[in-house]
Amino acid sequence: MALTRTNRLLAVGGSILVLLVMMLATVDPQTQYFVDEVMDNPDDFEGQVHIRGEIANNSIDSEKYTFILMGIEHELLVDFSGTAVPDGFNEGKTIAVKGELMYDSGAWILEAKEIQTGCPSKYVSAE
Repeated sequence: MALTRTNRLLAVGGSILVLLVMMLATVDPQTQYFVDEVMDNPDDFEGQVHIRGEIANNSIDSEKYTFILMGIEHELLVDFSGTAVPDGFNEGKTIAVKGELMYDSGAWILEAKEIQTGCPSKYVSAE
C-alpha cells in the first residue's frame, strides 16, 4: 500500500511538529536576575536562581573557593567549590552564576553550579 505524496508530506510535517513541541516542552528557561534584585528580597529567590553581577576586586579566595558577586547596592558571597571556573573569570568582570541561594550562618550565600563569562573576543576593539 503506497502512500500518496500528500499523505507523505502530512506524515513528515506531523513528525516535525511533534519533535518541535517536544523540544519546547523540555526547555526550562531560567530568568537571569541582577544581584540587587535578588538581595532586595532574598527570601523570594531562595533555591535555584540565575544571578548576574561583577566579581569584586580582591574577593576571589582560591583556598576557600569563594568570591563576592557585586551589584550596585548589594553584595553576595558565592561558593564555587562545586563547579569549574571558565576562561575570563577575573576580578572586575561581569559574570552570570547559576546555583542555589541559601541562608547559612546568618548570611546569604550562592552555591554555584555553573559560572558563565562573556566571550572576551567580542569586547576587544578591532585595531
